[in-house]
Amino acid sequence: MINKNTKKLLVAAFTLTGTIIGAGILGLPYVFSQAGFLSGLFWLFFLTAVILYVGLSIGEISLRTREKKMLSGYAEKYLGKTAKKITAFAVIFGIYSALLAYLIAEGQSLSNLFFGNANYSFYFGFVFWIILTALIYGGLNKLKHVASFGVSGVIALILFLFFFLSPKINWQNIQFSGIQGINFLFPFGVILFALLGFISIPELEIELKNEKKLLKKAIIIGTIIPVVLYLFFVLTFVGVSGRSVNEIATLSLNGFIGKILILLGVFTMTTSYFVLSFVLKDTLSFDLNIKKGIFVLVSLVPLAVYTLINFFDLAGFVSVISLGGSISGGITAIMVLIINKIAKKQGNEKPAYSIFSNWVIITLLGLIFIFGVVFEIIHFS
Repeated sequence: MINKNTKKLLVAAFTLTGTIIGAGILGLPYVFSQAGFLSGLFWLFFLTAVILYVGLSIGEISLRTREKKMLSGYAEKYLGKTAKKITAFAVIFGIYSALLAYLIAEGQSLSNLFFGNANYSFYFGFVFWIILTALIYGGLNKLKHVASFGVSGVIALILFLFFFLSPKINWQNIQFSGIQGINFLFPFGVILFALLGFISIPELEIELKNEKKLLKKAIIIGTIIPVVLYLFFVLTFVGVSGRSVNEIATLSLNGFIGKILILLGVFTMTTSYFVLSFVLKDTLSFDLNIKKGIFVLVSLVPLAVYTLINFFDLAGFVSVISLGGSISGGITAIMVLIINKIAKKQGNEKPAYSIFSNWVIITLLGLIFIFGVVFEIIHFS
C-alpha cells in the first residue's frame, strides 16, 4: 500500500511531468540527429540541471510567499509591475509558440494519416483549429482535464516503442562523435522548450497542502521523469531512422505502427492545445486584467500567424518551438532567478527548503540564456 505522503508526492510530481511533456518531445530526435548525439546529450543534461535549479528556485519563492500567486504575480510582488509584464510576456509567448507548433504538427500529421503526404497540411490544420475553437467556446472546459490521459498514453507508448523497435535500432545512427561546428548549438532551443514546465510549480505546493517539505522532491522527480522518457524516445527514433528522422518524429515510421503513432500524437496534441488555450485565457484575464478581445487573442492570433507562416513558408515545426523555447524559457528563467534572490530577503514565510544563490550564478546563467535567445533569433532570421 502506498502511504498518504507518497501518494501526494507522486501526484505532485506527475503534475509537473504532465506539464513538461508536450510538443517539444516530437522535435528532439530531429535536433539530436542533425547536431550529433553527443551534442544533444550535452544540452539535454546541462539544460536539465539548469531547469531543475530554476524549478527549485520557483518552489522556494512559492514557499517564502504567504499569498498564492502565479509567476507573473510573484514578479509583481517582488520586482514591480514592469517585471510582471515582462514575465507575463515570456509566459504568453511560450504558449503562443506551443499553440502554433500544435497547428503545424496537427496539420502535417492528419494530412499524412489520410493521404500519406503533407500536401494538405494547412487545410487539416485549419479544420483542427475550427473544431478546437468550437470546443473551447462551447462550454466544454471540463475536457481540459483529459490531458493527463494523453500524458499517460505517451509514457506507455514511449516505453512500448523502445522495447518493440529495439531490435531494429542501428547503433551506428547514434553518433556519439557527431559534434559539427555551429550545429552543436542547434538543439538548445528545442531541448529548452521540451523541458519547460515552470507554470505548474506553484500549483504543486497547493496540491501538497500541509506536506510542503515534499515540494523539493516533487520538483526533482517531476523534472527527471520526462528526461528519462526523452532519452528512450530519442534512442528509438534516431536509432531506427538516423538523419532521415522527420522534424515531427511521429511521422518518421511507416506502416501500422506509424499510423498508431500519428493517432496518439494527434490525441496528445489535441488535449495539450485545449489546456494551453485555457491557460492563455486565464493568464490574459487574471494576470493582465484583459476582459475584451479574449477570443481574438486566444484563437484568432494563432490562426493568423499559422496562415502567414504557411502562405510565406516562414518557419517549420522545429523552428517555432526552438525560438519559443529560447525566448520564453530564457526570459522566464532569468526573472525567476532574480525574484528568488529578492524573495530570500523579503519573503513573509519560512520555506521548507532553500537553495544556494548569488549574483555570480544568476549572471552566468543569465548570459547563457541571453546567448541562446540571440542565437535562435539570428538562426530563425
